[in-house]
Amino acid sequence: MRIGELAARAGTTTRTLRYYESRGLLPGRRTANGHRTYDEGDLKLLRQIRTLQDFGFDLEETRPFVECLRAGHPEGDVCPASLQVYRRKLDELDALIAELRTVRAKVGQQLARAESARWGSLPVRAKPRTGGGLAAEAAVPGGPEPVCELGGEPW
Repeated sequence: MRIGELAARAGTTTRTLRYYESRGLLPGRRTANGHRTYDEGDLKLLRQIRTLQDFGFDLEETRPFVECLRAGHPEGDVCPASLQVYRRKLDELDALIAELRTVRAKVGQQLARAESARWGSLPVRAKPRTGGGLAAEAAVPGGPEPVCELGGEPW
């Protein structure tokens, strides 16, 4: 098949296919008149690359999977190099999840501190009755207008 057909079937552009070819991820076979030519195996390579990129793998991380398919394996993730990339990606994701948990805890602490400071400085009658915080009080129709303690102006 020609480059346009492959691009359409893979859901990508001819420019992307040329880029993959320049990076060595897609073979650069040509017909006698110089046109690029591809087969179903190339479509499988592209689908593997696309799936991995959808999972957050960068283009270079897809190389072991492509090489595994080119070596004749029915799936690109059965070779040792592919498995190693999976392991590295999982380690990377675990580190990001831990970082996000830390950030979330800090934001929660800041919110608790801010709400405590806000409600601690108001007269008892202005404090929320239900533990819903500022957002809950502001959302009640006819509820009190939020006031900034620094300037006394409504928000």
